[in-house]
Amino acid sequence: MPEIEIPRQFDVIVVGAGAAGLYTALCLPESLEVGLITKETVSLSASDWAQGGIAAAIAPEDSPKLHIEDTIQAGAGLCDRQAVEFLAQQAPSCIQSLVNLGVAFDRHGNALALTLEAAHSRNRVLHAADTTGREVTTTLTTQVLRRQNIQVIQQALALSLWLEPQTGRCQGIGLFYQGEITWVKAKAVVLATGGGGQVFAQTTNPAVSTGDGVAIAWRAGAILRDLEFVQFHPTALTKPGADRFLISEAVRGEGAHLVDNTGRRFAFDYHPAGELAPRDVVSRAIFSHLQRTAVDPATAHVWLDMRPIPPDKIRHRFPNIIKVCQRWGIDVFHEPIPVAPAAHYWMGGIVADLRNHTNIPGLYAVGETASTGVHGANRLASNSLLECIVFGAQMANIQLTDLELEPDISESSLREFGLDVDDWQTQQAQLEALREKLPRLVWQSAGICREQSRLVEAIATVESWQQDFAILPLSQFLLSLPASETVKFKIPDIERQLRLWAETRNLLDVAYLILKSAAFRTESRGGHYRIDYPEPNPNWQIHTLVQKHQWSQSTP
Repeated sequence: MPEIEIPRQFDVIVVGAGAAGLYTALCLPESLEVGLITKETVSLSASDWAQGGIAAAIAPEDSPKLHIEDTIQAGAGLCDRQAVEFLAQQAPSCIQSLVNLGVAFDRHGNALALTLEAAHSRNRVLHAADTTGREVTTTLTTQVLRRQNIQVIQQALALSLWLEPQTGRCQGIGLFYQGEITWVKAKAVVLATGGGGQVFAQTTNPAVSTGDGVAIAWRAGAILRDLEFVQFHPTALTKPGADRFLISEAVRGEGAHLVDNTGRRFAFDYHPAGELAPRDVVSRAIFSHLQRTAVDPATAHVWLDMRPIPPDKIRHRFPNIIKVCQRWGIDVFHEPIPVAPAAHYWMGGIVADLRNHTNIPGLYAVGETASTGVHGANRLASNSLLECIVFGAQMANIQLTDLELEPDISESSLREFGLDVDDWQTQQAQLEALREKLPRLVWQSAGICREQSRLVEAIATVESWQQDFAILPLSQFLLSLPASETVKFKIPDIERQLRLWAETRNLLDVAYLILKSAAFRTESRGGHYRIDYPEPNPNWQIHTLVQKHQWSQSTP
């Protein structure tokens, strides 16, 4: 897409162009002028990487009631039943909407094909081979680009929310686009920025998943919830030089075995369901097994053997997995795949109700960025794409307050910012060093198994890194910038540099939030496991709430 002059105001700004952002933009009334902001290009999102599928009770032997029970069971006592009921009951009609838009799910004859995934009591996962996310986002992107009322603004970086000083209402965003920071007004802002997997050294998330929405909302005073709950996918391809490519749970659902170096199916040592136990159990089984048996557990792996699945079924169901493994020299028909756990999905996020409202008037959150209560302490497989669609659809009912959007910001508030090349290179090196060290620290201290002393140590380290970050000349300039002031930059390669700065800032905040939340919850539950408190505690069957620097518990 060509670079475009962007309007200074929209009715609604949607930040993020994964399944949640795209579907939200499509569901907003066509009478509204919508700006869809993405820091990459449309189609580069975690949704695009989602393989397994999208869950919905559409089979004759299934029902929303069973889907609700499975979701609540997986959520380990922290799901909001009302939100789960809403999700499961809306699922069949949302699937129909996707089919009507042109999403080509796999079929058996005329019926939609359904598969089983871990912790589901029925076959209810729709799929498009093993690239369901890509099929959904590609179809949604095509529809978005056809809409006259939606303007897509690519390679634009949302830096902060713009709050109205008197009322605290969200009235737009500060945006970095084409070498300058501008302020864009809107009657409503929807954050659909996905998760924050890049805060961990091992993650299945794409490079864009730096927790931007959660960090931006937190700094503006939004209430966050349950940030300690991170789902670690048990089976990510683990090969030197390769991206941590996720090997879908559906592979184990279809009959693949997890084995160790001796060829033994060790997962049954940890749970009677073996490799089909809930994800957190399988991840910990692999982690514990490697701690006991590997020389260097941080880089070690176990094996996922697909050979028990009939070859024709592998070809039909998992063409993309075959292709990616081939690219890394692995022939799934004749040898097992090296796998280890990696951070995959963030259950916590910005507290949002069933209509996606946050505590900040005019600010909404949808998808992985939000915490609606549907996932509790551990997400049921294939409910994440579903959440994006069900809650995105709710934006059709948006009620906009008529704000007096002021005329364009005057050019008189235009500033220029430049640095000499040496200064700039020093700052860049500092940012890159932080970006390198931070995910390792978080993986070691708040990865699959956590405990108090390491968490406390890591929090102190992150706080000192936040101070180092704040005294950089670029930080001092940007953090003192008043809302509505436009800035032009005189720095070489500013797009890449400012993105490095903004993402490092967001990751530092996200690391701090996860570490503090993990230290706050003194029990193990769902995606949060503490060696020093290995059992769930009934007194902790409540949510962790965060606003600014205050941590508290929800009322039971």
